[in-house]
Amino acid sequence: MTNNGRAQEEEVPASSSDAMTMLLELQKQLDELEKRHAEEIAALKEETKMKRRKLEEDAISRDTDVLSVPFLAIYESLIPSEEEKKKQKQVVALLEKLVRKEWPAAKLHLYGSCANSFGVSKSDIDVCLAIEEASLDKAKIIRKLADILRSDNLKNVQALTRARVPIVKLMDPVTGISCDICINKLLAVVNTKLLRDYALIDSRLRQLAFIIKHWAMSRRVNETYQGTLSSYAYVLMCIHYLQMRRPAILPCLQEMETTYSVTVDDINCAFFDKVEKLRDFGRHNKETIAQLVRGFFHYWAYCLDYANSVISVRKGSIISKREKDWTRGIDNDRHLICIEDPFETSHDLGRVVDKYSIKVLREEFERAAEIMQNDPNPCIRLFKLYVPS
Repeated sequence: MTNNGRAQEEEVPASSSDAMTMLLELQKQLDELEKRHAEEIAALKEETKMKRRKLEEDAISRDTDVLSVPFLAIYESLIPSEEEKKKQKQVVALLEKLVRKEWPAAKLHLYGSCANSFGVSKSDIDVCLAIEEASLDKAKIIRKLADILRSDNLKNVQALTRARVPIVKLMDPVTGISCDICINKLLAVVNTKLLRDYALIDSRLRQLAFIIKHWAMSRRVNETYQGTLSSYAYVLMCIHYLQMRRPAILPCLQEMETTYSVTVDDINCAFFDKVEKLRDFGRHNKETIAQLVRGFFHYWAYCLDYANSVISVRKGSIISKREKDWTRGIDNDRHLICIEDPFETSHDLGRVVDKYSIKVLREEFERAAEIMQNDPNPCIRLFKLYVPS
């Protein structure tokens, strides 16, 4: 008992095992605290990294938005005006009126670049005369057609009956539009519809194709008779590229449900043509036209395996040369750059390219890719007119 009468509590010393338990618990708390802080620091670092990436992406986006302005200006300068389209329709209406005097059931179809949405301003127009004749002598019809057209004061009328595709050439003096008329080239009419449908899905296709065609013309790599590629081939290359983007900008219409089908020259042409349902197909891909131009040239300069690959709009992908039996040249078909026609699948649009011109093409793709990668104002050099030395 203490002096004040209250009991004095005895201090009981902690055993060594209790002390160890306390130390372990304390260490556990410290570890958890350290782990929590580490997680918070890691989260903070990740947030900072994401913000930095977002700022960089925004800066790139602003740069490419600025870069897109001159490209879009070039595109706008190349597209035909509504007045020009109106004049083209006037010419076709006049021709149809004249033709039906001789062949009442005949129909005229615009085809090619003037009708597939990829024709530049002030281009000639191509017209297909669809006519049913029991015994179709195309040369005879061409000569007869030329006589009919001359009688109506159309100018420069020529009947080219010995051409690979017999045509009548003419010029309408009222509109100043020149025109080629062929007979029953209906596969080209269907092909025109396919390309026009692709153009309706996403406006970036048309923008890209016009810019690439303008580049090809400026650099003189759009002349098949000199071993380079046709405008049609470049359009297919653009469609293929946009099909291959991730996320994709264009679908593959021939791999979708068939809503349009016709057989022409024993070729079944079938594809999805309800394109109004596909207007937002590429909405998840936010690439600007400047980014797409840069990517297009990078793809053709460095990504495509020329030795083994065929680009196929029909499949929406790359297929192998071995699958097409395009591993070796036959006659004048060299298969050095392979672009499959979507309907005439045995037709390689790149067959005209030879060992010299493939080198020229690839050098031009690499030149364009370098300009788009490094030049802050690429349009000046990109479209610089090539002058042979």
